[in-house]
Amino acid sequence: MVKLVFCARRLPSLSRAEFQRYWFEHHGPLVKKYAEALRIRRYVQVHTLDHPIQEAFRQSRGGPEGYDGVAELWWDSIDDLLGAATKDPKWQEASLALLEDEKRFIDLANSPLLLGTERPVVDGPVR
Repeated sequence: MVKLVFCARRLPSLSRAEFQRYWFEHHGPLVKKYAEALRIRRYVQVHTLDHPIQEAFRQSRGGPEGYDGVAELWWDSIDDLLGAATKDPKWQEASLALLEDEKRFIDLANSPLLLGTERPVVDGPVR
C-alpha cells in the first residue's frame, strides 16, 4: 500500500470549526464521489482537537503552528496511483474538481503533502 498524507492548514478567513465542518460535510463526500476514478482505496480525515494540550505539545518541542487536520489516502501501489493518473481521463477531471474545492478552504501553500509507505511499529493493543 502507498499512502498520501496531506497536512492541512485552513484559509485565514475560516475558523477551525468552519474549516473542519466544510472539509467533512462537503469535501469528504466529494472525495468519495471520485474515489473510484482516482483508485483511492481508503480516505481518512484526522481533525485536530481544539484543546489546550495542543499548544503544550507544540511548545514542549519548539514546533511550528499546528495543522488543522491531516488527510490520509491509500492506494494499492504506486503503479496503481500512477496508472490512474496517466491512463484514465476521469482521473484528471476528478483531480481538478478536488483541487478547485480545496482552494475554497485550505491554505495550499502552507499545507505539505508526502507520499510514503507505512511501517507499523505498534499494531494493536499493547498489554
